[in-house]
Amino acid sequence: MAPHDLRRPFKRPLISDQEKRRQQSLLRQAQNRRDAQNHARFLASTALSLEQPHELEPEPELHDELIPDSEAPESPKELDVVEASKLKGAEARKWFAKQLMHPEWMIDIPENLSQDWFVFARPSGKRCFVVSCNGTTISRLRNGSILHRFPSELPNGARRKDSSGPAQSYSILDCIFHEVDQTYYVIDMVCWRGYSLYDCAAEFRFFWLNSKLAETGACEPPSHYHKYRFSLVPVYCCDQSGLCAAYTGSVPYVKDGLLFYNKHAHYQTGITPLALVWKDENCSQYVMDTDSKGQVPNQQQVVLELQEGGKLCTSDDPPVVFGCLDGGFMHESELHSGCLVRFAIGEGGLVLVDGKLEKADLNYLGKANRARASADSFSKVMFQYSVRHSPLRIDDLLGSVNSAADESNKVCDIEMDG
Repeated sequence: MAPHDLRRPFKRPLISDQEKRRQQSLLRQAQNRRDAQNHARFLASTALSLEQPHELEPEPELHDELIPDSEAPESPKELDVVEASKLKGAEARKWFAKQLMHPEWMIDIPENLSQDWFVFARPSGKRCFVVSCNGTTISRLRNGSILHRFPSELPNGARRKDSSGPAQSYSILDCIFHEVDQTYYVIDMVCWRGYSLYDCAAEFRFFWLNSKLAETGACEPPSHYHKYRFSLVPVYCCDQSGLCAAYTGSVPYVKDGLLFYNKHAHYQTGITPLALVWKDENCSQYVMDTDSKGQVPNQQQVVLELQEGGKLCTSDDPPVVFGCLDGGFMHESELHSGCLVRFAIGEGGLVLVDGKLEKADLNYLGKANRARASADSFSKVMFQYSVRHSPLRIDDLLGSVNSAADESNKVCDIEMDG
C-alpha cells in the first residue's frame, strides 16, 4: 500500500447522525442491563428445539447477505420454545435476524477510531449462530433454517464418553461459514459453557474467545467427533498498522470487506452503530449491490417498507421516511401497508440537510422479492449512494488514525517540554 499523504484532508463532512447514535447506544447499554443469562439460555434451547421449518422459503442468494435488512428492537420478542417452533416463513426469518448482532454500514468515520475500535477482515460466507448442547452442534442461518447438524469439539458438542462439564451447559458462537474450505470462522462469542457474554464488552469477548476456543480442539482438522473445523479471525486494534494488516494482510479465506467493533460495545441484538462494515473493490468482490443476474444496475436500487398513510420507510428505529405514495397509485399497484417495495434512485438523487434526508428521487420498480424479510436500513442506502458519488476510501480511514496519532504525539511533546 502506498504511504498515506498526510497533506490530504481526512476530515469528511458528516452526512448522517451515526456518531450521535453511537454515543446514545453506549449510554443506553450502560443504563439498561437486561437479563442476558436468561436470554442466552432461551436462545440455546430454541435453536436446538426448533424443528426444520418445512415452509421456510430458501434464503436468497444476496451478495450483501451478511448485513441484515432490518433493525431489531433492543429486547427481542420473548417466545417460549413451543411458540418459536411454530414460526415459519417471514416470521422465522425476522425472529432469527433479531438474535444476531449486525453492523451498520460505515458512512461517517467514528471519533477516536484508533483508540476505541477493533478491525478485522470479514470472511465471505453464510452468517449463522452455532449452538453446542446435549451432545450435538447445530448451526442456524438468520432465516431460521438449519445449515448443519453435526458433532464438534465445542463443549457438549458431540456424544462421547469422555465429555466434560455439565450435560445441560451450552455454548453459542457467532460465525460465518466459509464454503471454500468448509470452515466456521468465529467472529464473536455470545455464551460459553452456560456463561453469558451478552453484557461483556467486545474487548473482553474477543479475549475470552481467543483463550477458550483453542483449548477445546475445535480449531483442529475434522475428525470422527468433529466434522467441521472452527477458526479464529485475526482481530487488530484500529491504529495504522492494524488497519493496514486487516486491509492488505493475507488470510485463508475470501474477504468481504472490513468489520469494525467498538471495544466497549456489548453484544446487542439487531443492528447497532457500535459495529460497522466498510468495503471497497480491493477487499471485497461485491462493493455495490447487484441484481438477480449478478450485475450492478445503472441506478441504485433500494427496498422500502410501505407504512400507514403511504409512507415509504427504512427498517431503522425510528424509521427514515423516503417519500409517500398516494392512495390511487397504491390501489392500482395492489400495494398495502407492510409491503416491501423496490425503487431506483433517479437523477435527482438524495438531498441531505444537516445529515437528515430532505428529499429522495424515487422511481417505482415493483414489489420486492418475497424472500426479503424487511426493508433496507438508512446506513446501507447511504453507503451505496456514497460509493456511487463520493466513496469513503481507505485513505480517509488512514488519515483519521494518522491524525489521532499525530495529536497524541503533540500532547506527549507538550508534556515533555513542561
